[in-house]
Amino acid sequence: MGQLLVDDQFPDIELSIAGGGTVSLPGDTAGNWTYVLFYRGGW
Repeated sequence: MGQLLVDDQFPDIELSIAGGGTVSLPGDTAGNWTYVLFYRGGW
C-alpha cells in the first residue's frame, strides 16, 4: 500500500499494544480524533 492522500480512507488494521491486547483502526476510534505513533524501537 502506498502513502495515503487527501480524502483516502484509512485501511482496516489490527495492532498489538505494548503490554498486551489489540486495537482495531479505525473501528475502535470511530468518531474521535486519533493520533497513532509508530516507534520501531532501538535496534
